[in-house]
Amino acid sequence: MSIVADNRAGNLADNLAVIEERIQSACLRSGRSRDSVRLMAVTKRQPPELLEEALRLGLRLFGESRIQETKAKHALFPPSAEVHLIGHLQRNKARDAAQLYHAVQSIDAVRTVDALASRLEEEGREIGAFLEVNTSGEPSKEGVQGFGDLLQVALAIEASPRISLQGLMTIAPYTAEETPLRRAFAQLRDYRDRLEGELGRAVPDLSMGMSGDLEWAIREGSTLVRVGTALFGNRLS
Repeated sequence: MSIVADNRAGNLADNLAVIEERIQSACLRSGRSRDSVRLMAVTKRQPPELLEEALRLGLRLFGESRIQETKAKHALFPPSAEVHLIGHLQRNKARDAAQLYHAVQSIDAVRTVDALASRLEEEGREIGAFLEVNTSGEPSKEGVQGFGDLLQVALAIEASPRISLQGLMTIAPYTAEETPLRRAFAQLRDYRDRLEGELGRAVPDLSMGMSGDLEWAIREGSTLVRVGTALFGNRLS
């Protein structure tokens, strides 16, 4: 269910209203409260004026994919904004990630946890983490595959005093078909439930669902949807 938006700031309020209606409708059909789902505005490759307009409209949770781009935008984010890295984190960029973000949603290896933990210790900061899971099996996608690998990385995060495991994240298959989408989202939810049993504590967030599939993600338990093109329009090249 993809909504096409254009890239003019004047339409951002209208686009946001449509997205809010979609989220509210999906929550209603799922018997959930609207407050149970957070909306992340994905600002990667979007111009500064659209970010500024999003802030004026009250959006405060943002997703960025590229560290160099986040550096260029960093001064635009007010202290009240929460910025997550949703793109792949290379170990040699761990220092930048430790400085720039409130959470990293793309953790998928123990070595990445170790590198980030070391840099956070140097910076004297704490950060949230989401484990990225490849629920589609597509080789082009990042993320752990299999619960055993997920648990290993989760335990490494639990051992770090400066990284807090907040949830799991996935990118669903690129399709409009309900069955594979819901299968991917249900798998992430199942892994989260199993992980809670292993850790003996709640892992509250499921970051799943984007512009074209957020309804199915909410139906399967998403607590955070990442919306870019339906909100801002096509990205800059």
